[in-house]
Amino acid sequence: MKKALICGISGQDGAYLSKLLLSKGYEVYGTSRDAQMSYFKNLKCLDIYHSINFESMSLNDFRSVLQVLIKVEPDEVYNLAGQSSVGLSFEQPVETLESISVGTLNLLEAIRFTGKKIKFYNAGSSECFGDIGENAADENTPFRPRSPYAVAKSAAFWEVANYREAYGLFACSGILFNHESPLRPERFVTRKIISSACRIAAGKQTELHLGNISIKRDWGWAPEYVDAMWRMLQQNQPDDFVIATGESYSLQEFVETAFRELKLDWQEFVVADSSLLRPTDLAVSKANPSKAMNILNWQAKNKMKDVVSMMVKEENQ
Repeated sequence: MKKALICGISGQDGAYLSKLLLSKGYEVYGTSRDAQMSYFKNLKCLDIYHSINFESMSLNDFRSVLQVLIKVEPDEVYNLAGQSSVGLSFEQPVETLESISVGTLNLLEAIRFTGKKIKFYNAGSSECFGDIGENAADENTPFRPRSPYAVAKSAAFWEVANYREAYGLFACSGILFNHESPLRPERFVTRKIISSACRIAAGKQTELHLGNISIKRDWGWAPEYVDAMWRMLQQNQPDDFVIATGESYSLQEFVETAFRELKLDWQEFVVADSSLLRPTDLAVSKANPSKAMNILNWQAKNKMKDVVSMMVKEENQ
């Protein structure tokens, strides 16, 4: 039985990845700063909470990371931890940089220190590419990060590449474009849109305040993306992959689709709110995920409209 250690198990991706690995017969361990106090709402939502082994670990504390690795002896480590909101990173840049870049470095160094053949997955981000216009980003596109979150994710990406090349670690990064699900918290704009539209349809809310709705993003379905993570660690050689649907839509199109699902005209309810604009933002985010299709045999089945439909359906249950 393979053992997997998931750092950041309480988040959206950690929960879906846990479910996938359990279905494949893995023994799954998950970490939290204080495992006895954490609620793990998403794991309970997926009804897998009692199937997980929990360990307390502070990613910013090398000794803590090393102790857990020695105790658990995992075959695979998935690093999904750290501050995960682009918007919040402008308010908490130090926490964002430390939780992502230092946490990743501690995991890599601890794996190297143990000398064990542990396979390591790191959660990268499409935000690292910055503004590349209408060009579709692939694994060779240079990084031009435009937020503290993107800067931190870029640093972590190069840490992984360095440890792979310098020390021969099986370490790789998945450069994931936006991927959504009902497990997203409402501070993420996609869940905010879905939840607000459903409340408006039910007569419990009158307006939805949004910032720039002209931005374009590639939105996929989170449960599919964790399968790509797993596939990366089943390869003979470690490598980095762009994971996306390959289709980009504006936030306005996302909003229109959500309200249309509920038979509403979005223009009657959406209010432009300048206070929600970020200091810097990406106008367009486009992806070329052909490498993942060719090597991992992975391809996104659900596109933006499917994602919206599934999230609305789940919200109304």
